[in-house]
Amino acid sequence: MKADIAMERSERVDFWKAEEETAQMIGWDFSHIHGRYTEETDLPWDYETIVRKYMKKSDRLLDIDTGGGEFLMKLDHPSELTACTEGYPPNVALCQKSLLPKGYDFRMASDPSHLPFAAAAFDIIINRH
Repeated sequence: MKADIAMERSERVDFWKAEEETAQMIGWDFSHIHGRYTEETDLPWDYETIVRKYMKKSDRLLDIDTGGGEFLMKLDHPSELTACTEGYPPNVALCQKSLLPKGYDFRMASDPSHLPFAAAAFDIIINRH
């Protein structure tokens, strides 16, 4: 019996290692698990709907820990009124490549308690975590 349990665990570890090798995590892109996992479908609320309910086009918006900025860009908020932070180095590089050229105010920040912006600089602050 113990050998069967060890084998099951070994098989699971092999599966996880294979997943790690094939997963190409870029920003907040989970396409490698598309069709195998559904995000936030069992919640009684929808994050995007809530953000859109409170966000006005004239708001100065801050997205903390934006990942690769995919959700932020999906909001289609005016880039000149939009700032975001990210601290995970691969995502920082992605944000510099994809957000800065579009006019977003991107800044590297890994500690949300010490943001590189003036106090009261934003009308709405979002964080999907």
